Amino acid sequence: MNPSRVIGLLGPVLDRADRGRDRWDKWRPTVAVCQHEDLLVERFELLYQRRFRRLAEQVCRDIRSVSPETAVCPHAIELADPWDFEEVYGVLYDFVQAYDFDLEHSDYLVHITTGSHVAQICWFLLCESRHLPARLLQTSPPKRGAKPLSAGDFSVIDLDLSRYDKLMSRFARATEGDICLLKSGIQTRNPVFNELIARIEKVALGCRDPILLMGATGAGKSHLARRIYELKRSHHQLAGAFVEVNCATLRGDALMSTLFGHEKGAFTGATRDRPGLLRAADSGLLFLDEVAELGLDEQAMLLRAIEEKRFLPLGADREAESDFQLICGTNRDLQQEVAQGRFREDLLVRIHLWTFCLPGLAERSEDIEPNLSYELEHFGRTQGVKVVFQRDAARDFLDFATSPRARWSANFRDLNGAVRRMAVLAADGRIDRAIVREEIARLEASWATGASPGDAVAELLGEAEIDLFDRAQLAEVIRVCRASRSLSEAGRELFAVSRQKKKSSNDADRLRKYLARFGLRWEALARADR
Repeated sequence: MNPSRVIGLLGPVLDRADRGRDRWDKWRPTVAVCQHEDLLVERFELLYQRRFRRLAEQVCRDIRSVSPETAVCPHAIELADPWDFEEVYGVLYDFVQAYDFDLEHSDYLVHITTGSHVAQICWFLLCESRHLPARLLQTSPPKRGAKPLSAGDFSVIDLDLSRYDKLMSRFARATEGDICLLKSGIQTRNPVFNELIARIEKVALGCRDPILLMGATGAGKSHLARRIYELKRSHHQLAGAFVEVNCATLRGDALMSTLFGHEKGAFTGATRDRPGLLRAADSGLLFLDEVAELGLDEQAMLLRAIEEKRFLPLGADREAESDFQLICGTNRDLQQEVAQGRFREDLLVRIHLWTFCLPGLAERSEDIEPNLSYELEHFGRTQGVKVVFQRDAARDFLDFATSPRARWSANFRDLNGAVRRMAVLAADGRIDRAIVREEIARLEASWATGASPGDAVAELLGEAEIDLFDRAQLAEVIRVCRASRSLSEAGRELFAVSRQKKKSSNDADRLRKYLARFGLRWEALARADR
């Protein structure tokens, strides 16, 4: 073993004693460090505040008297407030940075018994980060009844966690649990996806920077955003709510008001104050799906809200504040949107720091089987029934699902819909080969020509009694909505002729009212992640 060098702070209370011989009747931790026969200290770096100079000189003399082989080196420091974390850490950090460590010939110990609790925490952080290449030295007074000159006890704590297999395995299990949470407990097998989720876990827990999730419709962006929120909340990194908005469903004042809030009278119809979703997400997580649908004005306000945590609600003369974690989702190429002037480059730079592109289901054929099991179990839990595949039927469906015939153009939307249909038709709780054949034919037909009008209406309204005329008209409206990027865009296409005859038109409002006749909402038709 190399000789030991100890670094420690003078304890103005614990190290104080009378100047006479009676001072040896009291246990003083700094002096006691050098009284242990099995702890040989070649050098003691004693840090003290200038106002305790006389006490430091007395302690140095006493150390030399009990351990002549120990070189005591006092270092005067300035601490206006020993309980100010920033000040204490800065002083100790500066000392460590200036110190010339000789790791080849000496071992270093940091005495943490003296000093304020803040100082002890700072020593710990400096050692744990390896800015200070030392182990922690903890001393304690002698037990009651021990002889007066007893040095007490000491223990050495090594913060090199790599030496503690049990601790490391516990950390590894915790990380595995976090990754499992992000994957909803699904034992995915695709190596690219698994590596992606592992990286997202590190980023999600390691910072509060915005995250950008890219991927095709139905790839699971919204689902993953909520899981990231649940992960951060389980680690006590977020205390607020998960707030989600599909930017493609709103336009103009409605979008501004939804995101940033408004004051009463800000615009026609603003009959009361509205706080907005940014404030609702304070201390929580805000997920902006289809972020490319934001207008340039909204983008500018969002950028300021991200950078300064402040924004101005509509009609307000006083700014609002909100400190939220941001996740954005999109299925567009935002670099191309910037090039075409539809997306602000400075906003893209801000949200593009951590970008993850989710692969589609067709690119993850290995994961279709575990996701199929997950969807079937989820259906059973929500419907209160138990549904299983017959063995041959399961093999038939998986053979098709993992073959080039399966396009999975809507990704998990397609898989979820297929499972629900087969489960509902399984009257005895068993999905047989006939049901599978029917579903395969349905999927292939929808991918070849797009879902039929009857299928779309039946999917949304079930067996509701609707006139054939209304059913045909509604089916076309659904088709246009699903092909459009926003409610306004769908309205413009559906009312392209009649809107020309109006001095002013609100196509989005007309379409919204039409859908409401059938109990439908745009959000149920919009091309957003599940």
